[in-house]
Amino acid sequence: MFVLDTDVLIDVQRGNRAAIDWFRNLQELPMVPGFVVMELVQDAQNWHQVRQVLRLVAPLPVVWPTEADCNRALSDFMNYHLSHNLGLIDSLIAACTLGLSATLYTFNVSYY
Repeated sequence: MFVLDTDVLIDVQRGNRAAIDWFRNLQELPMVPGFVVMELVQDAQNWHQVRQVLRLVAPLPVVWPTEADCNRALSDFMNYHLSHNLGLIDSLIAACTLGLSATLYTFNVSYY
């Protein structure tokens, strides 16, 4: 079981051949945190791009953190924001992934 980070889907959106090939060859359907969908929509410049985002994530199960996951995200954010530049959304994505006992697929390994 695994979860996709925003950067992976951005590469797929941008037509990165390696990312698209990797995505097409997945053996199981990845999950995507709702925060990732929100980040993709946030980067859209118009309704056409929003619809493209929604088509991209439509087949993927959208997952959300539990209350315990949010408490972990808060703790991690407070402990690592200043020392490791951990972002708010990244802390929520990581905590959601850990709460699911899943693996996070990302190209931004240094964030996590």
